[in-house]
Amino acid sequence: MQDPATLKDVTIIGGGPTGLFAAFYAGMRGASARIVDSLPQLGGQLMALYPEKYVFDVAGFPKVLAKDLVRDMTAQALQFGAETRLGETVTGLRRENEHFVLETTGGDYPTRTIVIAAGIGAFEPRKLPLDGVEQWEGRGLYHSVLDPRAFEGQRVLLVGGGDSAFDWAVNLQGIARSVTLIHRRDQFRAHEATVAQVKALSAAGRCGIHTFTEVSAIHGTERIERVTLRHAKTKEEQELAVDAVVPLLGFHSDLGAIKEWGLDTEKADIKVDQLMQTNVPGIWAAGDITSYPGKLKLIAVGASEACIAVNNAVHWINPKAKVNPGHSSNLAIFGQSED
Repeated sequence: MQDPATLKDVTIIGGGPTGLFAAFYAGMRGASARIVDSLPQLGGQLMALYPEKYVFDVAGFPKVLAKDLVRDMTAQALQFGAETRLGETVTGLRRENEHFVLETTGGDYPTRTIVIAAGIGAFEPRKLPLDGVEQWEGRGLYHSVLDPRAFEGQRVLLVGGGDSAFDWAVNLQGIARSVTLIHRRDQFRAHEATVAQVKALSAAGRCGIHTFTEVSAIHGTERIERVTLRHAKTKEEQELAVDAVVPLLGFHSDLGAIKEWGLDTEKADIKVDQLMQTNVPGIWAAGDITSYPGKLKLIAVGASEACIAVNNAVHWINPKAKVNPGHSSNLAIFGQSED
């Protein structure tokens, strides 16, 4: 294991797709890199929330499983020897001589620059607003679908009106014994095409949809056996036999200790300029955590921002280094002849 006290050129906070691509670009530019993430594995939300879902808007892939995308991005990112520090939460930051020291629950890490690629920050799923709901976690209550095969033959209740709820209403077909989706309103936040697909499944009797409906109680002995559903308008209640309840209600996000660094923020996002630079010299940000006019929170955009952030960080460390890295097909680091 590498010495934690080793001074790195770039320390990247966040091991999701943006952080992984930032590590790759640092290595491509000959800069030493370190990735720090509070999660126990690389991949960010892709691995923590939907490793078995397909991603369709990554350049070069008609479709790719999230876990496969992470696998390949990890191989790309770590080929130059980037250090990884996983399962460590950032607790502070201080300046020491001419560099920063990033403080985490696992140690102190000296670094010349920092790239914050922390996605939506530290996140945890929004829970059902029921007293004692925690007792059912792992006993039929799950806040994400990591492996759809875990629901094989089960009666699954999905709670929510966003993309995740509707995606799994489709993707659990042929796996779950039955799928029911409830939402507290009759308006959905999911992609229109997926909503239409689920409505078609409902019309064919393959998926139940209940709007203006919430879970008012969970029942069972060792595991969940049934739930009470309440209509938000009429207050009428009905019981539904289920084996699994999956609330997909979004997440609480928090910048944690990063909030204390004097960064300009907008809600839970960090404001950056066109160079992905924050208002604090030596600190850049990239990916979903950034805010600027016209911002799009997409994997493709995060990869672009990672390039911009790292190349400008390399130039900041060494003003003689060009910001533009040139074409990778011509770089000696890949065994090519440079033009």
